[in-house]
Amino acid sequence: MTNLSPTPIKLACIIDDDDVYINLIKKVINIRKLSENLLIFKNGREALRYFTPIIQEEDDKVFPEIILLDLNMPVMDGWRFLEEFTKIKTGKDVKTTLYIVSSSINPLDLERAKEFSLVTDYLVKPVDLDEFEAIFVKSSA
Repeated sequence: MTNLSPTPIKLACIIDDDDVYINLIKKVINIRKLSENLLIFKNGREALRYFTPIIQEEDDKVFPEIILLDLNMPVMDGWRFLEEFTKIKTGKDVKTTLYIVSSSINPLDLERAKEFSLVTDYLVKPVDLDEFEAIFVKSSA
């Protein structure tokens, strides 16, 4: 990993059901001090239940600066989350950077991700740690 020593962001969010991936990302974030706090949701529905009141009521809870979204999850997958999140976010000033982080290398998934303007990039698991850290450095700049 690079030695960029970024200023930690206030809040990051992982929406993923893979415990091994979540534990690895948590360790990297903590060791490299990339984020002060971390929200973790096991599926899109859990995340929407948390985000919706914040966006609709302009709640003063801190909104994640970075969202790392998996595509394949139970209950509500990443695609459905993106569709619903786009609806509730429309017309609201929500500053967040969303990355899809998936094991899928299907070109159709990559193309579909480009249809969502709120998706900043599509990263394939396992994510290169330097690339991962660079995401946080960009967001804290």
